[in-house]
Amino acid sequence: MDSEALKKYSALHPKLAGLTLHYGTAGFRAKAEQLDHVMFRMGLLAVLRSKAMVSTIGIMVTASHNPEEDNGVKLVDPLGEMLHPSWEEYATQLANAEEEELQKIITEICQKAAVNQHKDASVFIGRDTRPSSEKLSQSVIDGISVLGGQYHDYGLVTTPQLHYMVCCQNTQGQYGKATLEGYYEKLSKAFTELIKQCPSSGESQRHLKIDCANGIGALKLSEMEPYFPKEVVIHLYNDGTKEKLNHLCGADFVKVHQKPPRGLDMEPNERCCSFDGDADRIVYYYKDATGQFHLIDGDKIATLISIFLKELLAKVGQTFKMAVVQTAYANGSSTRYLQETLKVPVHCVKTGVKHLHHKAQEFDVGVYFEANGHGTVLFSKAAETKIRQLAKEEKDGEKRKAAKVLENMIDLINQTVGDAVSDMLVIEAILALKGLTVQQWDALYTDLPNRLLKVQVADRQVIDTTDAERRAVTPPGLQEKIDVLVKKYKLSRAFVRPSGTEDVVRIYAEADTQENADALAHEVSLAAYHLAGGRGAPPQP
Repeated sequence: MDSEALKKYSALHPKLAGLTLHYGTAGFRAKAEQLDHVMFRMGLLAVLRSKAMVSTIGIMVTASHNPEEDNGVKLVDPLGEMLHPSWEEYATQLANAEEEELQKIITEICQKAAVNQHKDASVFIGRDTRPSSEKLSQSVIDGISVLGGQYHDYGLVTTPQLHYMVCCQNTQGQYGKATLEGYYEKLSKAFTELIKQCPSSGESQRHLKIDCANGIGALKLSEMEPYFPKEVVIHLYNDGTKEKLNHLCGADFVKVHQKPPRGLDMEPNERCCSFDGDADRIVYYYKDATGQFHLIDGDKIATLISIFLKELLAKVGQTFKMAVVQTAYANGSSTRYLQETLKVPVHCVKTGVKHLHHKAQEFDVGVYFEANGHGTVLFSKAAETKIRQLAKEEKDGEKRKAAKVLENMIDLINQTVGDAVSDMLVIEAILALKGLTVQQWDALYTDLPNRLLKVQVADRQVIDTTDAERRAVTPPGLQEKIDVLVKKYKLSRAFVRPSGTEDVVRIYAEADTQENADALAHEVSLAAYHLAGGRGAPPQP
């Protein structure tokens, strides 16, 4: 390591005084002007991680669904998964180190993580469409270069595309070609094969309106459109040419406000969907004949995919273990439908994609989605190998056909991470193959009315939870109080959990009516305010 070069370059990316950042599930996120030194240092860390893993590592410059003024950065591990938790700590240390400590901390990381400094390093870089992203990715490149790493800059890509490229690169092309064309070709080929199987294939066009959150999704969908079969017609809105990223649009806005985005006119019963700013989340919605808005969130997406995969798995006649992984935020009706009607095991884990992904890896077929629309399906190596074999060699025509559909599904799904483009094509293929309208999909079950609230507290750490965040362990008396409140309402449940990003406590409540869900959420927020050190005025109903 050239300590003079490190000193010189580090001085060009000075750390801001008094700023402390923490690497969480979403990596680092902050106002763009606070992030220059962090980007430089994550370039350094990616080189160390690459040497430690003897693999290509990814760095994505994005703040996803945050406002346009923000930015962020996250590292991608060799198989396209999120950075290993043990390295999240190194990221935090490196980002917050004073300049004169940098060399020492790098040396410490190398010792702790057994990094062989003589190995080559290779890093893939991608960025979203924020005005600040290009300059910040240049700072990443400075960090990679100063430690002698090689890099490939993919420029503007969706977050899931970068995850995909990293996985392709490290599987020597087994997962696919590490290029954008490779991504478009693999997904569109699988999608076209599925659409060919449709009963009404060729005669009717399928229209879909897509709100691209004024982000990267619009650019990449326009590039991909020529690859789509002619039966599918997409209409892009909020394409970033006029408005600000994520402003009054995008998956997060639609999910939180339960209303359509600005800039998209809906006719009754038209299928519409929204991506978030970096295209790793998707939600669907429509307006019925009376003008009522209906949201179809991650829970209902997971349910549709589960129904379809379960039918196919039954047809191929293999005893694959399938399960759905949810968080405590999943609507109670979805959990009930999956367990009781579909008879599919459901597992609940802590909030955060890495927890869902990790749990889903335990099954032959693991479907996971957060209610916010981030999710995917994982297939075990054994299941994938068996399905591909059956698609080729199975004598029974019906079984072989089902195996072929499963094989195309495996190729259409981005198994590295939630991917709005891939998930959208999976959903469109399933709706077409099953001949379902958006209303029929929505009618699978009725969501229980629910309410999300947050309460400002002096210190979010006073709340500790257990049972996948569904029960509070501390402060004393809070869970007992919640238990009493929940008993007052039908079909009700409620939980509190500390936010991962700010000093607030998040409250979720659901019950048989919206009125009851609102009342329960308010009563629980008062309990949290009084028992967990609320700040400011008490919550108002």
